[in-house]
Amino acid sequence: MPTYLSPGVYVEEVEAGARPIEGVGTAVAAFVGFAGRGPFNTPTLVSNWAQYAQTFGDFVEGTYLGQAVYGYFLNGGGNCYVVRIGGERDDAGTGGGPSGNGALPSGATGVLGGYKVTAKAIGAGDITVEVADAAGENPAEDRFTLLVKDAGKVVETHHVTTKRTKENVVTVVREKSNLITVEELANPPAKADRGAVALRADESAPTAVPGKVAADDYVGDVADRTGFGGLEAIDEITMVAVPDLMSAYQRDQISLEGVKAVQLAMIAHCEQMGDRMAVLDPPPALNPQQVRDWRQNVAGYDSKYAALYYPWVKVFDAAGDDHLFVPPSGHMAGVWARTDAGRGVHKAPANEVVRGAVALQTQLTKNEQELLNPIGVNCVRSFPGRGIRVWGARTLSSDPAWRYLNVRRLFNYLEESILSGTQWVVFEPNDDALWARIRRTISAFLVNEWRKGALFGLTPDEAFYVKCDRETNPAEAIDAGQVVCEVGIAPVKPAEFVVFRLAQFSGGTSLVNE
Repeated sequence: MPTYLSPGVYVEEVEAGARPIEGVGTAVAAFVGFAGRGPFNTPTLVSNWAQYAQTFGDFVEGTYLGQAVYGYFLNGGGNCYVVRIGGERDDAGTGGGPSGNGALPSGATGVLGGYKVTAKAIGAGDITVEVADAAGENPAEDRFTLLVKDAGKVVETHHVTTKRTKENVVTVVREKSNLITVEELANPPAKADRGAVALRADESAPTAVPGKVAADDYVGDVADRTGFGGLEAIDEITMVAVPDLMSAYQRDQISLEGVKAVQLAMIAHCEQMGDRMAVLDPPPALNPQQVRDWRQNVAGYDSKYAALYYPWVKVFDAAGDDHLFVPPSGHMAGVWARTDAGRGVHKAPANEVVRGAVALQTQLTKNEQELLNPIGVNCVRSFPGRGIRVWGARTLSSDPAWRYLNVRRLFNYLEESILSGTQWVVFEPNDDALWARIRRTISAFLVNEWRKGALFGLTPDEAFYVKCDRETNPAEAIDAGQVVCEVGIAPVKPAEFVVFRLAQFSGGTSLVNE
């Protein structure tokens, strides 16, 4: 309270009522895989397909990352993060990425305007770098514009100078370019010469040697921000998919045990973070019985933070101008995002059309799905006149309480929203007034969720309870600096089995009073 020393009228602003809790995002995917270009092991935010193509290149034959991201956006996905793995390898073959796509290797170089320009990544493509006039009227002689073109199209524009300032060409390109690096030659000029250069492979530079991709390339390291480890620093991610795990398996760069190791690492990452789900793909070309055996005897996953989809879907392949089968995880993540936007995270992401899918690798029957659904394999099925649809919404958990995908994702959403919306509580006086404010704040948020249909019950009292009082906060907890608030929630569960009971009765008689 302020101290008043002279007579007068004073106005004070005080906090009153509950503080609002805003719902967090529920549909931000992260994809890990191989790309034609772009930064390695750096989670990069991508908001649409054009941004992905500009940063990581178009579809690359023999890989699935591009197809997965394209399917994600096509099915309603919004923002996502992309982590490119499979960087340049040494002659020992420790690790490796996709090869044989006809792209330039890392080390393609050229000399332009007193600077050495080098392609940053494997698969840099047909890159041309041009020094053009600076923008604006009467620019200084030291200023110029550096244009980076891919297949004749300008994909990067850098307004730079030869002076050693923060706008120096070397500094700007190092911080902002995904395609090239720039080095000063022995005597850099006061002004850069105008012109252009097509990058050529430096025969003296070592080229990439494709080797075996190990599980560590995917798992990465938290300290180095590589692989899954690099995703830990990004809180808004809610889905993780690794479609190119299967392309490495098909090229015999990783074994079936390696596939299991990577998927276990995905699940462990999601369980540790507690706010995201792993979207898993099965190995290709398996029949229903083989998928069942793989799920039960080989993989054996049991987690409420993972979901598995089967079979692979057939899509148009722009890289080969044909059709090919791809892992379903990218398309499924897009369906999750579309369902969240249209209905809410509480709605099971099932009975939804898979956009872009023209066929399935295996046409499942009802009896075959009866083998897979109880063990948590979410099937994608084709129905005459209704298209190809997602026909399952289960996690890989054996716990009935966490059987349904929408229940786990709803709790992720509520937990993150409450966590973010109650940061103001920290260091407040720990007394009855604070407990009452906490109850009002959380109750107001949950009432809104109940009105949206996310919680079960005819009234808010049936849908949830919030308890924060002297019972949950005894003296010893207060002395320890803790505030304990207990929240109970009744989630809605999907109508997975719809049963209509039909009975025959004689015409003209009434069964109302029987």
